[in-house]
Amino acid sequence: IDWVMVDFGMDLAAAIIMFEKPMGIWAILEEESLFPKATDKSFEEKLKASLGKLPVFLKPASKTDKNAHFGVSHYAGVVNYNVTSWLEKNKDPVNETVVELFKSTSTCQLLKHLWRDHPGQPTTAPKDDGKKKKKGGGGKTVSSVYLVSLSELMTTLYSCEPHFVRCLVPNTHKKPGDVEPPLIMHQLTCNGVLEGIRICMRGFPNRMPYADFKMRYACLGAAEIASSSDNKTAVYALMDKIAFDRERYRLGHTLVFFRAGALAGLEEGRDELVIKWVRFIQGEVFKRVRSRVYEKKRDQRELIKVAQRNFRKFLSMRDWGWFVIIQKTRGMIGMPNPEEELRLLEEKANATYGEYKAALDVTADLESQMGALKDDIGAMSKQLSEEQGNVSVYTDRQAKALTIKAEAECELSKQQAILVSEEASRVELAGEVKAHAGSIGAVKKDIDDIELTITKVEQEKGNRDHTIKVLQDEVGEQDEVINKLNKEKKHLSGTQAKSSEDLASAEEKVAHLSQVKSQLESTLDQLEGGLDKEKKSRANLEKAKRKVEGDLKMAQDAVADLERAKREVEGVIANKEKNNQLLSAKLDDEQSLVAKAQKNIKELQGRVEGAEEELEAERQARAQAERQRSDLAREIDQLGERLDEAGGATVAQVELNKKRESEIVKLRKDVEETNISSESVLSNMKRKQGDAV
Repeated sequence: IDWVMVDFGMDLAAAIIMFEKPMGIWAILEEESLFPKATDKSFEEKLKASLGKLPVFLKPASKTDKNAHFGVSHYAGVVNYNVTSWLEKNKDPVNETVVELFKSTSTCQLLKHLWRDHPGQPTTAPKDDGKKKKKGGGGKTVSSVYLVSLSELMTTLYSCEPHFVRCLVPNTHKKPGDVEPPLIMHQLTCNGVLEGIRICMRGFPNRMPYADFKMRYACLGAAEIASSSDNKTAVYALMDKIAFDRERYRLGHTLVFFRAGALAGLEEGRDELVIKWVRFIQGEVFKRVRSRVYEKKRDQRELIKVAQRNFRKFLSMRDWGWFVIIQKTRGMIGMPNPEEELRLLEEKANATYGEYKAALDVTADLESQMGALKDDIGAMSKQLSEEQGNVSVYTDRQAKALTIKAEAECELSKQQAILVSEEASRVELAGEVKAHAGSIGAVKKDIDDIELTITKVEQEKGNRDHTIKVLQDEVGEQDEVINKLNKEKKHLSGTQAKSSEDLASAEEKVAHLSQVKSQLESTLDQLEGGLDKEKKSRANLEKAKRKVEGDLKMAQDAVADLERAKREVEGVIANKEKNNQLLSAKLDDEQSLVAKAQKNIKELQGRVEGAEEELEAERQARAQAERQRSDLAREIDQLGERLDEAGGATVAQVELNKKRESEIVKLRKDVEETNISSESVLSNMKRKQGDAV
């Protein structure tokens, strides 16, 4: 960015230096406020004597105040000042004791609210504790409070980014709605607003990262933004496309810089595009909404035409005979004959009832056979459950042994964790003891350094006291010299015999001595301030020493407590080790018992597996018998169905039915023989299982 040097003048800095320098207006006002014999006239003379040669300190030239005493040239113009009653106003006449009484004893809440920020004075005097009473400082003045407040404000301003709101007076006669432009411009000039605007217009106050710039303003030229991966090239292409003057912006490494008001032009172009696109979208939405309404109206119009056409045809044919016949017989077209349907339903019902009767007979016979088989199955399942009960006893024993083992392992893990935590706490306590030992040494060293500092401060105090005495002697001598000179001056004025040359030399001596006196008085005030600071620093050092001694004592007590805690922890660790030995012995016994139980469990598991194999073989044989039984039952059902189908046949069919009945009897005998054989096999398996158990 090419900057051009702008000269805003240094009048403001010169005026501030004149106000705030060591012998400036603030220092002289503070000094004169502390002397009881000082007057407004002496304050004015001292200002002119000390600051009269500065270029910004001018003679009064005010049109509004004829009694002004001096003027100051600020960067915005000349300001005239009248020092009448400045010393009286600068003194703080409010008694702190009275303020404290207002705040603590008054029943008026408004009075307390008015004095809430005043520090006041405590009603109870602090105890001396055997110390020497400090010498009271000088009286507090309005200028000192203002300077402290100003320094705090400047500290706050330097630590943040302030934004000011300027309040302007529109007119001098307090009339609403009336504006005086010269008065407003004068206030803007004095407040520095115009200079701030000039600086802002010279620079680039608005800035934006490249990513944010592309995302927000890519709509102005998406092709130019996508034309290059280099940020500067893409932004230059976009700005050249929209004819944006390069003097109004600059491109940095990471930011785009804009002059004041330049960003508003980009925003206007973007807003125009956004409004245009929004209108396009609104038009499309309105088109789709109204097109649906149009299609609905169009369909209604076509349907009205169809209805009108059909109604005209009806009117033209309603008296035609064939049309009347067709309208009356249209409902009977395709309907079935009810008599024929009734006959077919009766035949179907008779045939279905015969089949249903035969099926009921066969079902009753099979249900009688199924009851006997269910009884047999219930007896076998009861016997099987009794055999399984014997196996469950061994399973319960195994489960109990496993739970005992798990509880023992859990107790062992808990005791090991307690042992580890106790060991860690012991190591931590040892480290803390070492750390406190080091900190005690450091504290002792700090105490020695503080004692050496106190001795040095006492020596410096003695030197300062000696210097103050010497200066006081010199001040007394100078006072005597001044008295002698005053006597000589009176003598010279009474006699009027001496020449003007001697009088001029005497006046020069008096002026020189008065200047020396003022310098000595300022030096004396500075030395008194330094003495007070030294006393405060010594009191702070004594306070720090007491604090360090208290910390040392607390650290020693803490070390003693830690040693006591260490001994207790060591005793606890010894007890824990004994308990761990007892627990390890118990654990060994429990492990031997667990090994025996596991051996018994393995033997029982072997027996259970053999019994389960025999039981599985028995289940397979039983399933095979069930399958044979189901096959036979299925064949019986088939034969019954065939018999029912042949129920109204000839004599030959009756003989065939007799043969089939004989076959059914044979099949039933075979089923009974198969059931008997399966029962024998099942009983043999049960006997073997009982022997094995």
